[in-house]
Amino acid sequence: MTGTSPDIPAVPETLVFGWGNPSRGDDALGPLAVEAIEAFQRADVECLTDFQLQVEHAMDLHGRRRVLFIDASASAPPPFTVSTLHGRADASYTTHEMSPEAVLHVYASVFGPPPPAVLLAVRGDVWELGQDPTATALGNLAAALSWVRDWLAEPAAEPETPPEPAAPQ
Repeated sequence: MTGTSPDIPAVPETLVFGWGNPSRGDDALGPLAVEAIEAFQRADVECLTDFQLQVEHAMDLHGRRRVLFIDASASAPPPFTVSTLHGRADASYTTHEMSPEAVLHVYASVFGPPPPAVLLAVRGDVWELGQDPTATALGNLAAALSWVRDWLAEPAAEPETPPEPAAPQ
């Protein structure tokens, strides 16, 4: 567990954040992934879910050494893709639904450099209200969870130490 000061309680070094609507077919893949990862019962991992990312989620990154965002994707090649994320302001920055990059940007604006973050985009195809996830999407999720297990087995990066101020001349 990591913490940045005596006033901030230690948090697990890894945050896994999945989002989506469990009532909209394959959009449930993010929350379903988080449910499966919680079953790994790792003390160094905290799992969170929501229907969508919001500005307040930047606070959840504080004190982490790495973050895994998980979402269903209609455009990812099956079974899934993994991409490194970097904070940036985008059109979602001022809306009620934010991109992971915008969440990282908010974090950087408040706290400084965000923890390393990746997006796991699991291929889905059906998004209709009231539908269950498809068998194909659940197969994609199973493959993605195998990748997650391997990723979690790798040690988190050491936190960056700010450079020491230069000595007066």
